[in-house]
Amino acid sequence: MRTIDCRGLACPQPVVETKKALESKETQEVLVLLDNPGSKENVQRFAQSQGHRMSVSEEAGVFKVWIKKGESSSAEAKEEEKPVALTGGLVIFIDSDSIGRGSEELGRILMRSFLQTLAASGVKPRKIIFLNSGVKLACEGSEVLEDLQEFSLENVEILSCGTCLDYFGLKQKVKVGRISNMYEILTSLAQAGRILKI
Repeated sequence: MRTIDCRGLACPQPVVETKKALESKETQEVLVLLDNPGSKENVQRFAQSQGHRMSVSEEAGVFKVWIKKGESSSAEAKEEEKPVALTGGLVIFIDSDSIGRGSEELGRILMRSFLQTLAASGVKPRKIIFLNSGVKLACEGSEVLEDLQEFSLENVEILSCGTCLDYFGLKQKVKVGRISNMYEILTSLAQAGRILKI
């Protein structure tokens, strides 16, 4: 079994290091050491998405994620050389809590108008991704929270960058969607049929 010490590593390094270890043909089991709950969740989600078996324990503030390659591993290894397949759908990428330059107040009004118009237009994105100050839109106190909750009820996946939430001290204030990581965000963008950046 291979042990990877990812304590102290920032997103998305724990996922990247885990992926590298699991790609090795000699490695069948990996033990990942983590000291951040967000990183633990990201590694868990990655392992599950790849069809691997997994268990998690905690000891003295250190999370131990044990991963054993699942039956799908050999099939996935064969697929690695192929380009990432587009899964279609529209992904909306928002990296600010306002639209445009100039007046911040006007920019926030425009952002709310955009999201309301999007909901009314019948155009349904597959995902809405928030980065940088855009993560504030999915948090407590956001003027567009109700609009985003409506999208969530319609099975639109809403992802907020965990590193960005940490930076703004908002990780405990997310009210819609879920906390994501740069690896998942990159994969979502790479597989999108169309990307609309706001």
